[in-house]
Amino acid sequence: MKSFELVNILRERMPNPQLNWRFDREKNMLHINHETLKKGTSISLPQVINRYEAKGEPAIEEIVYIITETFEAMEKELKGELKSTEHIFPVIRSTSFPKESKEGNKFVTSEHTAETRIYYALDAGTTYRLIDENMLNSLSLTVEQLKEIAKFQVKKLKTAVKEDQVAGNVFYFLNENDGYDASRILNDSFLKEMKTKITGDMTVSVPHQDVLIIGDIRNETGYDVLAQMAMHFFTNGKVPITSLSFIYENGELEPIFIMAKNRKEEENDKK
Repeated sequence: MKSFELVNILRERMPNPQLNWRFDREKNMLHINHETLKKGTSISLPQVINRYEAKGEPAIEEIVYIITETFEAMEKELKGELKSTEHIFPVIRSTSFPKESKEGNKFVTSEHTAETRIYYALDAGTTYRLIDENMLNSLSLTVEQLKEIAKFQVKKLKTAVKEDQVAGNVFYFLNENDGYDASRILNDSFLKEMKTKITGDMTVSVPHQDVLIIGDIRNETGYDVLAQMAMHFFTNGKVPITSLSFIYENGELEPIFIMAKNRKEEENDKK
């Protein structure tokens, strides 16, 4: 599929007269602006095409849904329907994620680890908007108040996990698909509770937005399994964060670099 074909398909799927479409051939980007809301969104066409080649029609349905929900969230924001503090949550992104919106407004952020950064979101039910400095003013909140609210809200999210055992190691998966699975890494109480179940090294992974993996690594093979698992999730996630995992010790997260070794290499090392 070529870029202009994808643009035509999206326009047919969303025949909204309020939407103004602009295809930037040079950057291979699609810019969609809502005339009434005076706001818009931009889409990297190669990314959607790659997902279409891998998933087919569901990839088109997915991007149409995302665009539609994004504009609905903007509309609710304009009407003042998202001002309740119960709609504010923290979200985890990679440190390479943009620090400002398409309109050039700086997002409110907090430092987290060398690989991750904390952003803040205004939840609209099926999607959310990252909070920038302009939105913060409209919410009548200070940065400190915003961060405290988000810290409190993340502790209210479900923390049920599914367990899997691989080569003598235990992995716990949290996947609620609510947009905040990776955000649970900010729930100190949850991490401390999980630590009591761990008999080996405790690792925490947030390869993409919609999963959090806690590992009970009891042998060297466990680290190899963890590295492959994290990379798999990272490459297949809608919003990738980091393929690196973290060691959790004394309430601190430290990135770990895992160098996988095969058996022949290990035997040679022993010689």
